[in-house]
Amino acid sequence: MLIDSLKELCALPGVSSHEDAVRNYIQGQARPCAHSICTDSMGNLIVEKRGAIPGGKKLMLAAHMDEVGLMVHTITDEGFLKFDTVGGIDRRILVGKPVLVGEKRLPGVVGLKAYHLTTGEERKKLPKRQDFYIDIGAKDGEEAKVYVSPGDVAVFDTDVLGFGNGFLKAKAIDDRIGCAVMLELLREPLPMDCTFVFTVQEEVGTRGAFGAAFSVTPDIALVLEGTTAADLPDMEGRQRVCAPGKGPVIPYMDGGTVYDRGLFELLRTLAQENDIPWQTKEYLSGGTDAAAIQRSKAGVRVGAISAAVRYLHTPSSVVSLEDCQHILTLARLFLSAVAAME
Repeated sequence: MLIDSLKELCALPGVSSHEDAVRNYIQGQARPCAHSICTDSMGNLIVEKRGAIPGGKKLMLAAHMDEVGLMVHTITDEGFLKFDTVGGIDRRILVGKPVLVGEKRLPGVVGLKAYHLTTGEERKKLPKRQDFYIDIGAKDGEEAKVYVSPGDVAVFDTDVLGFGNGFLKAKAIDDRIGCAVMLELLREPLPMDCTFVFTVQEEVGTRGAFGAAFSVTPDIALVLEGTTAADLPDMEGRQRVCAPGKGPVIPYMDGGTVYDRGLFELLRTLAQENDIPWQTKEYLSGGTDAAAIQRSKAGVRVGAISAAVRYLHTPSSVVSLEDCQHILTLARLFLSAVAAME
């Protein structure tokens, strides 16, 4: 069920600020399990479910619905779409990638001047963002404007595919894996009352989580995420960060957060005592919704569990399916441990 949900979620479009399709899917799945469900002014989906132990610590679980993508800002006279990136995308991966543009999911492809037309000097440099365009096959600008408007977003068009020894390839594994784990937890009896927050606009600055944390006012928060794996050739030592297949990543620090020491130790102990393989990040980079949640109101104790994902923020991210199952198991154990806290 977890992997089925992950596959379905990864197939949906959800560029930051356009998370509607993902939110609608999650809402449909969560509604039969929820005691209350609402969407706030930012677009965060907030789901409350009662557990065996009412009251006690107020626990918030968070995962973001949005993904990186492209936003159209200009339609040229020739009918090409100029765009800006939404979230952190390496420009090297853009050329030739198929995309779907706007609510009508119009097929297009990201273009750039052909390699054989470039100068020797140009070949030494990374193309600038303004050098790229989206080709939708329009004959001119007037035809393109019939189908596309500035502000429309484009999402990578890619298949969800299992391959190799238990791996999954898809776009948006960051952070549909967190959303899938939370949906699975919602379907189960809970040891305590929990608030599940599916956030928006994480990829452009953890904007949704900030407002949601002020609204929910948790005592403790658990962020479920995807994080950068770098177990690749020519990467040595601490540069390798973490690796798919070696278990959930339990971070103690990243680019935006120093995680609560007690919660880090709790997660580590739960993993060790229950024979769950785990790892931590050997190279500190990136950030999560935890940065916004931790700083809300009087402050929040925050922990995190992440999946190690290769090729993050590309059309073809890769995750270990076994890691995904271990993340769900560890999250269940964490809920039980928090329910038992005095």
